[in-house]
Amino acid sequence: MFLKRAFDICFALIAIMFLLPLFLIITLLVCMGSRGGALYVQRRVGRDGVDFDLYKFRTMYTNADRGGLLTIGCHDYRITPAGYWLRKYKLDELPQLFNILLGDMSFVGPRPEVRKYVELYTLHQQRVLSVKPGITDRASIRYFDENDILAKADDPEKLYVSEIIPSKIQYNLDYIDNQSLWLDIIIIWQTIKRIVSDKPATF
Repeated sequence: MFLKRAFDICFALIAIMFLLPLFLIITLLVCMGSRGGALYVQRRVGRDGVDFDLYKFRTMYTNADRGGLLTIGCHDYRITPAGYWLRKYKLDELPQLFNILLGDMSFVGPRPEVRKYVELYTLHQQRVLSVKPGITDRASIRYFDENDILAKADDPEKLYVSEIIPSKIQYNLDYIDNQSLWLDIIIIWQTIKRIVSDKPATF
């Protein structure tokens, strides 16, 4: 675990310094494109069930999350023009590098959920809360187009709760049982490949 934390801190610092110009550009685009600040902060459930503030670049109009927690497709009317591209290339997740430095998250680990959905976990599924949440994981790669999948559903939330969440958790439980620094590096590389490629991931 020490190696994983050392890896997270070192590469988060390197990434922040390297991406600082991009951070500034995105901040300007977000603020110029719609009213509100550049950052969006949402309470998520972290390790051991403890809530924390997750940081993202704002991709929706201010207070748009009152219309529901799930985003239905990249063309959801609540998403700003700049937000579409940020979501498409996962650039909205970059501020979570600061979550890593704060110790709330890791590069690789189960994506943190909101309390509403965590309360639906079975006792077996709650084991995903035994590790730090991450910016990416195999479930995120598998469901890279999750918003578009939900957009095609008659009842998006029912599909999310009954099918997508259990599937994601199974991927994450498999990760917990086999986690290693080398596996983290593989998942990070697979994530980068998925972002720059139109091909779906296979496992």
